[in-house]
Amino acid sequence: MLGIFGQVLGLVLSVLMFEQFDGKNFSFLSNTLSELGSYGHSYFAVIVNGGLFFGGLCVVLFCLLSLQLNASPWSYAFYVSLGLTYLAFAATGLFPINVYHLHIIAIKYFFIFGCVSLLLYGLQQLTVTEARGTTLTYIFALFAFVFMTSFLLLPLLELGFTVGDSAFYDEMLAQPSRAEIWWPAIIQWASLVTFLFWTALVIKTKAVDLS
Repeated sequence: MLGIFGQVLGLVLSVLMFEQFDGKNFSFLSNTLSELGSYGHSYFAVIVNGGLFFGGLCVVLFCLLSLQLNASPWSYAFYVSLGLTYLAFAATGLFPINVYHLHIIAIKYFFIFGCVSLLLYGLQQLTVTEARGTTLTYIFALFAFVFMTSFLLLPLLELGFTVGDSAFYDEMLAQPSRAEIWWPAIIQWASLVTFLFWTALVIKTKAVDLS
Protein backbone atom coordinates (compact mmCIF):
# COMPACT_ATOMS: atom_id res chain seq x y z
CA MET A 1 0.00 0.00 0.00
CA LEU A 2 2.95 2.31 0.65
CA GLY A 3 4.10 1.73 -2.93
CA ILE A 4 0.69 2.66 -4.40
CA PHE A 5 0.51 5.70 -2.12
CA GLY A 6 3.97 6.83 -3.26
CA GLN A 7 3.02 6.51 -6.92
CA VAL A 8 -0.25 8.41 -6.51
CA LEU A 9 1.40 11.11 -4.37
CA GLY A 10 4.13 11.60 -6.98
CA LEU A 11 1.55 11.85 -9.76
CA VAL A 12 -0.64 14.34 -7.87
CA LEU A 13 2.26 16.61 -6.90
CA SER A 14 3.68 16.53 -10.43
CA VAL A 15 0.31 17.38 -11.99
CA LEU A 16 -0.19 20.31 -9.60
CA MET A 17 3.27 21.75 -10.33
CA PHE A 18 3.41 20.91 -14.03
CA GLU A 19 4.09 23.67 -16.54
CA GLN A 20 4.52 22.81 -20.22
CA PHE A 21 7.19 24.40 -22.40
CA ASP A 22 4.57 26.78 -23.85
CA GLY A 23 3.38 27.82 -20.37
CA LYS A 24 0.20 25.72 -20.37
CA ASN A 25 -0.88 23.73 -17.32
CA PHE A 26 -1.36 19.98 -17.27
CA SER A 27 -4.48 18.49 -18.86
CA PHE A 28 -5.59 14.87 -18.47
CA LEU A 29 -7.33 15.26 -21.83
CA SER A 30 -4.13 15.80 -23.82
CA ASN A 31 -0.99 15.31 -21.68
CA THR A 32 0.49 11.91 -20.87
CA LEU A 33 2.28 10.29 -17.96
CA SER A 34 5.51 10.42 -19.96
CA GLU A 35 5.31 14.20 -20.22
CA LEU A 36 5.01 14.47 -16.43
CA GLY A 37 8.32 12.65 -16.13
CA SER A 38 10.06 14.39 -19.01
CA TYR A 39 13.09 16.43 -17.98
CA GLY A 40 12.70 19.60 -20.02
CA HIS A 41 8.88 19.50 -20.14
CA SER A 42 8.16 19.18 -16.42
CA TYR A 43 10.13 21.07 -13.79
CA PHE A 44 9.32 18.46 -11.13
CA ALA A 45 9.80 15.33 -13.23
CA VAL A 46 12.00 13.80 -10.52
CA ILE A 47 8.96 13.59 -8.19
CA VAL A 48 6.81 11.44 -10.48
CA ASN A 49 9.78 9.38 -11.69
CA GLY A 50 10.89 8.68 -8.12
CA GLY A 51 7.33 7.75 -7.13
CA LEU A 52 6.96 5.36 -10.05
CA PHE A 53 10.32 3.73 -9.42
CA PHE A 54 10.23 3.22 -5.66
CA GLY A 55 6.46 2.63 -5.57
CA GLY A 56 6.75 0.01 -8.29
CA LEU A 57 9.50 -1.79 -6.42
CA CYS A 58 7.34 -1.85 -3.27
CA VAL A 59 4.56 -3.65 -5.16
CA VAL A 60 7.12 -6.04 -6.67
CA LEU A 61 8.22 -6.87 -3.12
CA PHE A 62 4.58 -7.49 -2.16
CA CYS A 63 4.26 -9.93 -5.07
CA LEU A 64 7.45 -11.77 -4.10
CA LEU A 65 6.23 -12.17 -0.52
CA SER A 66 2.80 -13.31 -1.72
CA LEU A 67 4.38 -16.06 -3.80
CA GLN A 68 5.47 -17.73 -0.56
CA LEU A 69 1.88 -17.80 0.73
CA ASN A 70 0.09 -19.34 -2.27
CA ALA A 71 0.06 -22.97 -3.35
CA SER A 72 -2.36 -22.54 -6.26
CA PRO A 73 -0.73 -22.48 -9.73
CA TRP A 74 -3.12 -19.70 -10.84
CA SER A 75 -2.25 -17.58 -7.80
CA TYR A 76 1.45 -18.17 -8.39
CA ALA A 77 1.13 -17.14 -12.06
CA PHE A 78 -0.94 -14.08 -11.09
CA TYR A 79 1.62 -12.71 -8.61
CA VAL A 80 4.50 -13.35 -11.01
CA SER A 81 2.67 -11.42 -13.74
CA LEU A 82 1.67 -8.60 -11.37
CA GLY A 83 5.27 -8.33 -10.19
CA LEU A 84 6.50 -8.04 -13.79
CA THR A 85 3.84 -5.39 -14.44
CA TYR A 86 5.08 -3.18 -11.63
CA LEU A 87 8.69 -3.88 -12.49
CA ALA A 88 7.94 -2.43 -15.93
CA PHE A 89 6.10 0.47 -14.26
CA ALA A 90 9.14 1.15 -12.08
CA ALA A 91 11.26 1.14 -15.26
CA THR A 92 9.12 3.95 -16.73
CA GLY A 93 10.34 6.09 -13.83
CA LEU A 94 13.91 4.86 -14.01
CA PHE A 95 14.01 5.53 -17.77
CA PRO A 96 11.95 8.69 -18.47
CA ILE A 97 10.89 9.75 -21.96
CA ASN A 98 14.28 11.46 -22.35
CA VAL A 99 15.65 7.90 -22.69
CA TYR A 100 13.07 7.35 -25.40
CA HIS A 101 13.49 3.72 -26.50
CA LEU A 102 13.85 2.26 -23.01
CA HIS A 103 10.89 4.30 -21.78
CA ILE A 104 8.67 3.15 -24.64
CA ILE A 105 9.62 -0.51 -24.03
CA ALA A 106 8.79 -0.10 -20.31
CA ILE A 107 5.35 1.40 -21.02
CA LYS A 108 4.61 -1.24 -23.65
CA TYR A 109 5.31 -4.12 -21.28
CA PHE A 110 3.51 -2.43 -18.40
CA PHE A 111 0.31 -2.58 -20.45
CA ILE A 112 0.99 -6.09 -21.77
CA PHE A 113 1.76 -7.60 -18.36
CA GLY A 114 -1.09 -5.57 -16.86
CA CYS A 115 -3.60 -7.19 -19.23
CA VAL A 116 -2.14 -10.64 -18.51
CA SER A 117 -2.35 -9.97 -14.75
CA LEU A 118 -6.02 -9.03 -15.01
CA LEU A 119 -6.78 -12.19 -16.99
CA LEU A 120 -4.91 -14.35 -14.49
CA TYR A 121 -6.72 -12.61 -11.64
CA GLY A 122 -10.03 -13.63 -13.19
CA LEU A 123 -8.85 -17.23 -13.53
CA GLN A 124 -7.61 -17.17 -9.94
CA GLN A 125 -11.00 -15.97 -8.71
CA LEU A 126 -12.75 -18.74 -10.60
CA THR A 127 -10.50 -21.54 -9.34
CA VAL A 128 -9.25 -20.59 -5.87
CA THR A 129 -12.05 -20.48 -3.30
CA GLU A 130 -10.05 -18.77 -0.55
CA ALA A 131 -8.94 -15.95 -2.88
CA ARG A 132 -12.35 -14.36 -3.42
CA GLY A 133 -12.31 -10.62 -4.02
CA THR A 134 -14.96 -7.95 -3.47
CA THR A 135 -17.51 -6.68 -5.97
CA LEU A 136 -15.64 -3.36 -6.17
CA THR A 137 -12.42 -5.23 -7.00
CA TYR A 138 -14.15 -7.04 -9.87
CA ILE A 139 -15.58 -3.78 -11.23
CA PHE A 140 -12.17 -2.05 -11.26
CA ALA A 141 -10.57 -5.17 -12.77
CA LEU A 142 -13.11 -5.15 -15.61
CA PHE A 143 -12.67 -1.45 -16.38
CA ALA A 144 -8.88 -1.67 -16.13
CA PHE A 145 -8.85 -4.59 -18.58
CA VAL A 146 -11.09 -2.75 -21.07
CA PHE A 147 -8.98 0.42 -20.95
CA MET A 148 -5.60 -1.34 -21.07
CA THR A 149 -6.54 -3.60 -23.96
CA SER A 150 -7.97 -0.55 -25.77
CA PHE A 151 -4.63 1.22 -25.32
CA LEU A 152 -2.86 -1.70 -27.00
CA LEU A 153 -5.38 -2.69 -29.66
CA LEU A 154 -7.15 0.48 -30.87
CA PRO A 155 -4.24 1.53 -33.14
CA LEU A 156 -4.69 -1.77 -35.01
CA LEU A 157 -8.16 -0.64 -36.08
CA GLU A 158 -6.61 2.27 -38.05
CA LEU A 159 -9.05 4.89 -36.74
CA GLY A 160 -6.57 7.74 -37.09
CA PHE A 161 -5.94 8.40 -33.39
CA THR A 162 -2.20 8.79 -34.10
CA VAL A 163 -0.15 9.74 -37.14
CA GLY A 164 0.16 6.67 -39.32
CA ASP A 165 -1.88 4.74 -36.74
CA SER A 166 1.28 4.04 -34.76
CA ALA A 167 1.01 2.40 -31.33
CA PHE A 168 -0.15 4.73 -28.55
CA TYR A 169 3.00 4.09 -26.52
CA ASP A 170 5.09 5.48 -29.41
CA GLU A 171 3.31 8.86 -29.17
CA MET A 172 3.72 9.76 -25.51
CA LEU A 173 5.59 13.06 -25.99
CA ALA A 174 3.64 16.21 -26.87
CA GLN A 175 3.60 17.43 -30.46
CA PRO A 176 2.72 21.02 -31.40
CA SER A 177 -0.22 19.79 -33.51
CA ARG A 178 -1.77 17.65 -30.76
CA ALA A 179 -5.49 18.23 -30.24
CA GLU A 180 -6.79 19.54 -26.91
CA ILE A 181 -8.77 16.31 -26.53
CA TRP A 182 -6.43 13.44 -27.42
CA TRP A 183 -7.78 9.92 -26.94
CA PRO A 184 -4.46 8.08 -26.37
CA ALA A 185 -3.80 10.32 -23.34
CA ILE A 186 -7.35 9.88 -22.00
CA ILE A 187 -7.22 6.09 -22.37
CA GLN A 188 -3.77 5.96 -20.75
CA TRP A 189 -4.96 7.88 -17.68
CA ALA A 190 -8.15 5.84 -17.43
CA SER A 191 -6.01 2.68 -17.55
CA LEU A 192 -3.61 3.91 -14.87
CA VAL A 193 -6.31 5.11 -12.46
CA THR A 194 -8.39 1.94 -12.64
CA PHE A 195 -5.34 -0.35 -12.53
CA LEU A 196 -3.82 1.39 -9.48
CA PHE A 197 -7.14 1.32 -7.62
CA TRP A 198 -7.59 -2.34 -8.51
CA THR A 199 -4.09 -3.17 -7.26
CA ALA A 200 -4.78 -1.33 -3.99
CA LEU A 201 -7.97 -3.36 -3.51
CA VAL A 202 -6.11 -6.62 -4.23
CA ILE A 203 -3.46 -5.72 -1.64
CA LYS A 204 -6.13 -4.76 0.89
CA THR A 205 -7.98 -8.05 0.35
CA LYS A 206 -4.72 -9.97 0.78
CA ALA A 207 -3.99 -8.14 4.03
CA VAL A 208 -7.46 -8.96 5.37
CA ASP A 209 -7.05 -12.63 4.46
CA LEU A 210 -3.69 -12.80 6.28
CA SER A 211 -5.09 -11.13 9.38
